[in-house]
Amino acid sequence: MTDFARTRSLFHLPEGVVYLDGNSLGPLPVAAVEAVNRTMREEWGEDLIRAWNTRGWMGKPRRLGDRIGRLIGAPEGTVVVGDTLSIKVFQALAAALALRPERRVILSDDGNFPTDLYMAQGLARLLGNGTTLRTPAPEAVEAAIGEDVAVVMLTEVDYRTGRLHDMPRIIDKAHAAGALVVWDLAHSAGALPVDVLGNDADFAVGCTYKYLNGGPGAPAFIYVAPRLADAAEPALSGWLGHDAPFAFELGYRPAAGIERMRVGTPPLLSYAALEAALDAWDGVEMADVRARSIELSERFIAEVEARCPELALASPRDPARRGSQVSFRFPDGYAAMQALIARGVIGDFRAPDIMRFGFTPLYLAEADVVRAAEILGEVMSGRLWDDPAYRKLSAVT
Repeated sequence: MTDFARTRSLFHLPEGVVYLDGNSLGPLPVAAVEAVNRTMREEWGEDLIRAWNTRGWMGKPRRLGDRIGRLIGAPEGTVVVGDTLSIKVFQALAAALALRPERRVILSDDGNFPTDLYMAQGLARLLGNGTTLRTPAPEAVEAAIGEDVAVVMLTEVDYRTGRLHDMPRIIDKAHAAGALVVWDLAHSAGALPVDVLGNDADFAVGCTYKYLNGGPGAPAFIYVAPRLADAAEPALSGWLGHDAPFAFELGYRPAAGIERMRVGTPPLLSYAALEAALDAWDGVEMADVRARSIELSERFIAEVEARCPELALASPRDPARRGSQVSFRFPDGYAAMQALIARGVIGDFRAPDIMRFGFTPLYLAEADVVRAAEILGEVMSGRLWDDPAYRKLSAVT
């Protein structure tokens, strides 16, 4: 069994704060501070450029990728870390489209995270070959998978409601229609069990700053199925995805396998923080994380619904059909969330009316969940949100 008391001790949690926003940005791992300092002081400071060899900097994208791979059911050598999630979405989508050159449809859903849709729209314009993006409602995706679809591109967990797509069923249907599937695991990796190899996923991407706690702007990751790794064409043919980057050839030759999905220079200071964050996952079983997440979220829903009749559950009622977050709808949700944050309970807001709360067992306990619901009840019953100060929109909601 996973020792969640141990994992909780590995994070810096500000006194008096209940943090229910790890689905947006994970808290600081205590060890990350020293890890970044050590990388600056001992590696960069003392070894200078020699550290690429003496400290193994060049191999970190693969080594960190393998550690993330354990959490998403990916075998060694199939995940690489680097760049941003938007770049990894572009890479995966471009490679998938190139593998289905006779087809012109990208199928997603209108609940997908907007940046994924933006990247698809931009890539379609860039290709200029009639490629189009279709976005039915999430519930209608499976019925929309037809023989004209080249790629199905979905985020497994809906960022607004937490609704969970049925990964194996969608993959089976897409493959039966001759399409490939790109999964965005930003709200899945570290939140619930994922089995990309067992489910025969084609491509998967994700970020590391949510449930993996790698820090703001932490690098993204990409998985390519072993059967596709040497056929996938890297649309972003960066220096470090070359088969021999230090041969300095003028022509691009893609590296073998997942290495071709590397693009730019690894951000080593970010890698240091991420490596420390991944240490917290040693000895953690995803089945235990999922079971505890459901316990916490179910308790929160019960407590909130008993105290806050004004709030309407936006997430699926069945915990098996949602990720590790719970969302409620409220017309004045932004102001209510600001009032809640002012009282030490941190969630976040997504337009037009979604109040989101993330449940991360590595550092949350049942007492935190009950306390958060109590304070939310006070905010709602006392109309504490009805204050002009809480209606002023910040740059980040």
